[in-house]
Amino acid sequence: MVDGLQRLSTIFQFMGILKDDKGELLKPLELKATDYLPCLQGMVWKSANNDDVENENDSVFTQDLKLLIKRTKLNVSIILKESDDSAKYDLFQRLNTGGSNLSPQEVRNCILVMINTDFYEWLRSLSEHPSYQECISLSERPLMEAYDMELALRFIIFSLIEESDLENLGDVGVYVTEKMREIASSEKFEYQKWEKLFKDTFDLLAAELSDSSFKRFNKNKNRFMGGFLLSQYEVIAYGIGYSLYNGHSVDGVSDKAAAIWSDSNYTEWSGSGMTASRRLPKIIPYGREVFSGGNKN
Repeated sequence: MVDGLQRLSTIFQFMGILKDDKGELLKPLELKATDYLPCLQGMVWKSANNDDVENENDSVFTQDLKLLIKRTKLNVSIILKESDDSAKYDLFQRLNTGGSNLSPQEVRNCILVMINTDFYEWLRSLSEHPSYQECISLSERPLMEAYDMELALRFIIFSLIEESDLENLGDVGVYVTEKMREIASSEKFEYQKWEKLFKDTFDLLAAELSDSSFKRFNKNKNRFMGGFLLSQYEVIAYGIGYSLYNGHSVDGVSDKAAAIWSDSNYTEWSGSGMTASRRLPKIIPYGREVFSGGNKN
């Protein structure tokens, strides 16, 4: 399945025919009441004792309801097993335009599962690191849209990027996707090195700033406020990651994070109207400069 796996699995589990990885049937689902159909509360596809025979139990679907569902048509596009990953991904994108659009990272996750499932699982486990989740402090919606995985991926792509490569980024979303494909397909990618750098960076930030790591600093109230800011993540996370990778200690993180809001080198390039392709070539080198003052370990 390229798209629709969760929906079909839900239908199958409701009907009592979905099996787990060990081939054992999962417990059938029960319906919940809705505002317009409160009568659905507790409804099941079949009784515990008999699959098909109707009885006096009002919580079991009638044969008419079962036929209505079974006769409903599903549009299915089939491609050959031998088709390459690009064809599968192109189909996935086309299918996705017909319903609610997925976030960019949800689409990338589809690519990762097709290219390198191990890399996908690794990236997901990285994004679940407690210190990292504490620092980014995202609300429920971006978490549901896999934005935490996107931010982890961006750390891997941009924290050690060559500054010469920053001048020709083009569309940053496309650049992230292409670099992800390149990394996930590489047999030389150093998982342990990147995992250590990632965890060292966010363990340090969690100890210094916790959930204030990527929030705006209010000079009048002398504290960090508001929600997550991508531009601050790009300066602080990438800057610290780059410094740690090059063997430097990073001191005074909280003071430096607050000070960037008084520095025009940051504020002029971090506004909401600034595109990422224009912003990154300026603030990534800036972040490296801000957080590279410590002694070399």
